[in-house]
Amino acid sequence: MTPTPSGLLLVTDRAGSPRTLVERIEAALAGGARWIWFRDRDLDAASRRALAEELMGPVRDVGARLVVGGDVALARAIAADGVHLGGGAKHEDIAAARRDLPPGCLVGVSAHSPVEIGRAAEAGADYATLSPVFATSSKPGYGPALGPDILERGPRPTIPVFALGGVTPANAGPCRDGGFSGIAVMGGVMGTADSGAAVRAYLAAWETRG
Repeated sequence: MTPTPSGLLLVTDRAGSPRTLVERIEAALAGGARWIWFRDRDLDAASRRALAEELMGPVRDVGARLVVGGDVALARAIAADGVHLGGGAKHEDIAAARRDLPPGCLVGVSAHSPVEIGRAAEAGADYATLSPVFATSSKPGYGPALGPDILERGPRPTIPVFALGGVTPANAGPCRDGGFSGIAVMGGVMGTADSGAAVRAYLAAWETRG
């Protein structure tokens, strides 16, 4: 299993800010972000590849890592650090990603229940995101908020799990205390005027012990 590079997984989103995505990621990296999940799956294939390649420059400049959402072929083509598969990924999808990517690449999975986390771990995933941990407008279709203590209400996961959905600097601590290995954030950084400052606030909240 490939180790995850940070306690903060930053999820990209082109909407919500007048600044370009590259500008926001550059600022986030300057603020300490070291792990980027390139999402933005609404783009056509050529535009998505061009944007991914543009992001790889600043990511590599600071020694950070980038995983591509849902596209193993694109991850290979741009020499990314792995792939993040969507909810519903099956055992064979995870196995295929592991087979098709170079050794050391990360294979992550979006999960919406502890059961799905267990299945991902059995299939060989390196990590999973679990959502929605808190109420969030971006994940309205996945039912009520799971709560930061969701991992304490069942078998302990055998892979790192990152809390996604409504996570803020104010509620990051309960996620850590509830057994999450980290937090995954989109709007809290992508939708702010100063993504670098937002990253610093999240990292400080995650690393501060109560």
